[in-house]
Formats: sequence, structure tokens, C-alpha cells
Amino acid sequence: MKIALLRRYVVLAETLHFPRAAAQLGIPLASLYTSLDKLEAEVGHTLVNREGTPRLTNVGTLFLAEAQAAVAAAPPPAPKTVAPAGGKAKASKGKGRAPIVKGQPKPYKKRQGR
Repeated sequence: MKIALLRRYVVLAETLHFPRAAAQLGIPLASLYTSLDKLEAEVGHTLVNREGTPRLTNVGTLFLAEAQAAVAAAPPPAPKTVAPAGGKAKASKGKGRAPIVKGQPKPYKKRQGR
């Protein structure tokens, strides 16, 4: 069982409000629903009764204690690192081309007269 699914379930069980739990976790609401569906499939029972106001089922209440213990024992999630923004993309010049020195004429080219 993935620890991320358990974290999401614990936050949902504590708030019992899907939009608030998704906002607290910083994930889309659809992702929270999908996570709960995956967790319920792994457990084999319905954990949250979604009719009307959400509330935990009897199995969900029992599973909450186990999930909280597993989340507390797990290491904290690693912070997401964002790569620094790069500059302009540089075009590849390919192999075999000599670098052009600015200000010097190419030896095989004649100057165009006016």
C-alpha cells in the first residue's frame, strides 16, 4: 500500500470534506477521488460513504487508526525540487564546422564590390 494514498486518506478522514482536503494536500479534486478509489480497491471495502455529506464507514473508522500509524511511522515526504529556468535554447551547429571569428573575412570568399 502506497504511503501517499494513506496520507490522502488521513487528511480526508480528518476534514470529511473533499474540496478542503484536496486544497490542503495541494492536489486536484479528481486526483483525490481516484486515490480514494484505489485505496478502497486495495482494502476491499468502502471507506467513505459519499452520499450526502461524506462520513466514514465502520471499516473506514477502523482503517483510519492503522493509516495514521503508518503515516506517522513513514519518513516525511521529500520536497519537490524545481529545476532552475534555463536561458535561450542553443541550436546545435553539428560537427566539423569551424568556429567563425567575428571581424575576419573568410579566406575563400571575395569581397563583393559595389
